Amino acid sequence: MRTVTDVEAYLGRMNRPFEAAPGAAETFLVSTGEHSPPVAVRVDPPLVVLRVHIGGVPADPTQLFRELLQLNARELVHSSYGVDDGQILLSSALELENLDFNELEAALDEIDLALAQQVPALAALSKQSA
Repeated sequence: MRTVTDVEAYLGRMNRPFEAAPGAAETFLVSTGEHSPPVAVRVDPPLVVLRVHIGGVPADPTQLFRELLQLNARELVHSSYGVDDGQILLSSALELENLDFNELEAALDEIDLALAQQVPALAALSKQSA
């Protein structure tokens, strides 16, 4: 069974800047670049949950929700967009028990790609809908 120590070692092997989240046990904040929000990686057995806040939900979210659903269906494999407490999130959940380096790296890479390619268009759509 993998542990938080294994997840921390995997993050270290990826040479990605990360730090322990203040006040959140077994959670790491992984940098995704200078102008992007960090990914929270939480070890919460039996899962490892990756989550990044994208932004707020506009007053009329119809077009934004349609786009999020289409991106979930067409573009994402490990992750999905969702809404929680008025915030748009991109998240992924992996099984801790047999987690391996490549699996965690693939999930983080997909989030990086989404932040670079999809989020700017979502932000523009969100502003248009507001």
